[in-house]
Amino acid sequence: MTKTPTPRVLTALSMLLAGAGLAAAAWAADPAPKDTTATNPLGGKPAAAAPQAASGQPRQISWEELVPKDWDPAKAFKGLDLSTLDDGDPRANELLMKMQEVSNNAPTNPALNGVEVKIPGFIVPLEEAKGEVTEFLLVPYFGACIHTPPPPANQILHVIPQKGAKFRAMDTVWVTGKLQTLRNDSMMGVSGYQVKASSVTKYSGGAK
Repeated sequence: MTKTPTPRVLTALSMLLAGAGLAAAAWAADPAPKDTTATNPLGGKPAAAAPQAASGQPRQISWEELVPKDWDPAKAFKGLDLSTLDDGDPRANELLMKMQEVSNNAPTNPALNGVEVKIPGFIVPLEEAKGEVTEFLLVPYFGACIHTPPPPANQILHVIPQKGAKFRAMDTVWVTGKLQTLRNDSMMGVSGYQVKASSVTKYSGGAK
């Protein structure tokens, strides 16, 4: 009889692999659709490549650009047969811990360090004051860090807005500011990037 793999291991594995292969986000819907997934971060049709930013303007980037092209998080798990594990197998927890370590130490893209960027995503609040979010994580798909395991560190941005923003958890926003390859550990997940945001605005589809 074939054993059933532990759901936690399967979930962590699927999220880890999805994080590495996140496509260039899809920004056709307005507002962001409800049925977002790890492989279809913002729903809608795949977006065309963003135009080159005008001089002095922030560069609109996709989540895919945050992942180094040569990074393969699945490399350490190739040939693994999850069907040989079940909920009570200690190897399942060992595997989960190994996956989380790979995810938390996901490499960043050094070419983006210090670049003024504009990127859409979902808010995971970290700090709030007077009804405004003063610090948050930006993630590429609905539920990340809250309803599902955190994405890899190179798919989480630690955002510090210039001023508090009136948004709630999982609201969809555009974040603009200088991107830095700076790691931060929080209760909600490990981020590989930080943005000191000059603006946080409601996502309304497209580069508006």
